Amino acid sequence: MSGPPAQPAGRVELRQERDVAAARIAVSKAMDALNARALRKTRFVTAVSEIARNALDHGGGGVLEIYRLDRPRRIMIRCSDQGPGIADIDQAMTDGFSTARSMGKGLGGARRLVDAFRIESRVGAGTTIEMEANP
Repeated sequence: MSGPPAQPAGRVELRQERDVAAARIAVSKAMDALNARALRKTRFVTAVSEIARNALDHGGGGVLEIYRLDRPRRIMIRCSDQGPGIADIDQAMTDGFSTARSMGKGLGGARRLVDAFRIESRVGAGTTIEMEANP
């Protein structure tokens, strides 16, 4: 993953269900600060919600960091957990794949909703996802 972006804009510890909502609110406010268009904001906040939920449900919790980047102007989040990791990232990104008996739209759906998506995972060492959105 890349080094820390220039301007931290928020941080949410993901320990319980309500923290997913807190992550959505924090990212929504960061997008508002950039005067993001409503659809861009909705798409990014939805993607963040999926990733935060995955960190909580599959990673046992984690942290979501929000950054503002200026050139070009955009928002980036980094969501990390210390969970079991993902053995097969390609399979996990495939629509319909689920380890939780869900619809299996989380990672692939999140990737489609954002402008940039990076994932790094090591079995037994956790997962880190970075996503970016232009306002």
